[in-house]
Amino acid sequence: MNALRVALFVSIFLLAALSDALSAGQNFAGEYADKNFLNGQAVFQMSLEQSGNTVSVWCVGYNDGHGAAPEAEGTGKVTDKGTVQFNFKDSSKNAGTGRIAPAGEGIIVSLKTKHVSDSSCLEFYGQKMRLKRVGKE
Repeated sequence: MNALRVALFVSIFLLAALSDALSAGQNFAGEYADKNFLNGQAVFQMSLEQSGNTVSVWCVGYNDGHGAAPEAEGTGKVTDKGTVQFNFKDSSKNAGTGRIAPAGEGIIVSLKTKHVSDSSCLEFYGQKMRLKRVGKE
């Protein structure tokens, strides 16, 4: 009976370690962009740096001058599902959450604002935005 408990404990420990290793194994670091964002009116660029399962996020939208282009940054973690969950704040004092999922050679980004101070740049925060890799760190 005691050996069974030890085996169960070791199994749980190994599964937890494997889960951490798998989630940290996904490498999101790099530069990503949608150069035809908002039907060609903007370029949305995201830079990701990763250390273990911690990911730093920086993004910016450059546009044709018709409105605000926020710069946002935040940090998050790689989840056991192989995605990144993060919080962000932007240069217009908006704040929210985001999710990044791998998609071939790119990523799919979903951003949701939780606090809005300036609504003029909310068009940059959408769901399931596909960004292509444009460089590596």
